[in-house]
Amino acid sequence: MGVLALLAGCGTPGAPLPPSLKLPDPVTDLTAARTGNQVALAWTMPRKNTDKLLIKGVIPVRVCRALASELCDPVGGTLSFAPNAKATFIDNLPVRLAAGAPHPLAYFLELDSPRGRTAGPSNRAPVLAGQSPSAVVGLGAQLRKDGVVLHWAPDAGNGSNTAVRLHRTLLQPGDNGQVPAKSSSQQGLFAPQKEPLEQSLLVEATNARGQAFDKTIRFGQVYEYRAQFVARVELDGQTMELAGPLSAPVRVEAIDTFPPEVPTGLAAVASSADAEAGAKGPSIGLRIALSIDLSWLPDTEADLAGYAVYRREGEGAWQRISPEQPVVGPAFHDPNVQAGHSYRYAVTAIDKLGHESARSEEATESVPAQ
Repeated sequence: MGVLALLAGCGTPGAPLPPSLKLPDPVTDLTAARTGNQVALAWTMPRKNTDKLLIKGVIPVRVCRALASELCDPVGGTLSFAPNAKATFIDNLPVRLAAGAPHPLAYFLELDSPRGRTAGPSNRAPVLAGQSPSAVVGLGAQLRKDGVVLHWAPDAGNGSNTAVRLHRTLLQPGDNGQVPAKSSSQQGLFAPQKEPLEQSLLVEATNARGQAFDKTIRFGQVYEYRAQFVARVELDGQTMELAGPLSAPVRVEAIDTFPPEVPTGLAAVASSADAEAGAKGPSIGLRIALSIDLSWLPDTEADLAGYAVYRREGEGAWQRISPEQPVVGPAFHDPNVQAGHSYRYAVTAIDKLGHESARSEEATESVPAQ
């Protein structure tokens, strides 16, 4: 009997567990971005409920606006999303929130259980309400050798704190002319850095000319630029932005058609030296070797291939006297000169695509008569 009683005692159930409320975990990554009079929200739906159990079925979501109070001002009705989904929502601001001076506005989410209960609000995502800046008009772009000059119509009454944000999109990702690495020694810090697909640049409000310069382009790529005026407001020690609508896009095909810079500092110096004596002895058959040495300041452009050297006498035609292959260094030796003649020289720079600069300023040198 004692054994049977002991076995019977082992089967006695413990204290009953409370029923699961099936409350979805609150969202923690809500973001909000205002463009014009629209606010774009994005977040990730939870996978589990507060009991650490996987959620089955769609989850009802309320999108809330909040001004001074913490209360939910629901917008958009009740939405539904699957667990772990990447969710988005666009809120079209009413007139009362899209007018007047900039002021803080926040969004948060409430997720309901099947019985309509919530585990609490999500994180708050702040934006600025109020009248947004006007649209940028007249956006244009000009390709130069050292980058892209962007220009637009100056700010027409948006306020002294209005800046311009430029958005650049890489439309044609490529290798940027880089040779693929062949060994591990070309990896790491020395490997060519890939260009990001999206970049932005803030032009401060102090720039009243309506102009910016993008020096970071790479030839061989295609870019698209858009711009928007941005009002910047300091609230509680934090800078918040209220952006206007994006401008129409401007496309730039970055084709390198630009020659190198014109070489500078060209100098010419005549020289003479005794040639080897003739076969009959050092005093018989002695001749003088005449030449002109040229030098100039080196070109530091990354795509430089070398230089070409030109010469003429008087007002005669220029003739290239350097080899077909560009001269690598900033110097040249001209041995084909005659005593008593004057020569005029000029130098050009040539890049790796074969583009040739204009000729440099001339340097004139005379060969002494023997």
